[in-house]
Amino acid sequence: MANSSAKRALLIAGPTASGKSALALARAKAEGGVIVNADALQVYRELRILSARPTPEEESAAPHRLYGHVSGRETYSVAQWLADATRVLHDIWRQGGLPILVGGTGLYFRALEKGLADVPPIDAAIRKRWRDFAGDLHAELQRRDPVMAARLHPSDRQRLARALEVIEGTGRSLLAWQESGEADAVLQSVNVDRVLVDVPREELYARADARFDAMMAAGALDEVRPLLALDPELPMMRAIGVPELSSYLKGEIALDEAVSRAKQATRNYIKRQFTWWRGQGKHWSGTGL
Repeated sequence: MANSSAKRALLIAGPTASGKSALALARAKAEGGVIVNADALQVYRELRILSARPTPEEESAAPHRLYGHVSGRETYSVAQWLADATRVLHDIWRQGGLPILVGGTGLYFRALEKGLADVPPIDAAIRKRWRDFAGDLHAELQRRDPVMAARLHPSDRQRLARALEVIEGTGRSLLAWQESGEADAVLQSVNVDRVLVDVPREELYARADARFDAMMAAGALDEVRPLLALDPELPMMRAIGVPELSSYLKGEIALDEAVSRAKQATRNYIKRQFTWWRGQGKHWSGTGL
């Protein structure tokens, strides 16, 4: 903890099925904390089972905030979550409490600590030119914005294109926009403890498989059935288990195939989470459950 502020926050992150929610509940009980959701799927009220939201029993054991508080029939952005989380955090601090933010969505944690760059809208033609650009994006960025280029991997075309469109569209480096957002970040003047729950990948795969079987037994099919009439492009509809079980309910694939696909999708997601936290979680302390 780097400053003398009386405000404190505990951040608990990690891949899916790592046990971070159990750790958060244990810390909340021990320290009188308030658990705040930092998972992009657990915000949707329609997905208690497939998003592995805390059970009613767990929610009664400690205060929980921002779980199931929005409808999956609407889009819900990082910016909207950050606004909601900021309001909740200030409520907890006003009452002298400890917010315990827990989840697997790295962008949510980044927004808490780094803020959001308030970049104005970029002209569509500029965006299209860089996103369709077939040449060496890193070399182009190096020529226009060498400081930002030094921070990005040459193969990360999505972030390189974004940096190029921003400097062309605004005349200002994306790094400058990011730094101005960080100055206003909600955790900027807060004593922060960070815990990254670290579990071997193969063990996570086994846990995730067992958890999906438990979800099926708990009624995952009944949870998905009312969603069939919704727009499949909604973010909620891309949650692991929803597309696969929807295909089964529509008669497109067998149930065992749907379950197998969902388990594989979970493993792929775990791999992506490992990649994210390997790069972003270097300043976090590790623990295992």
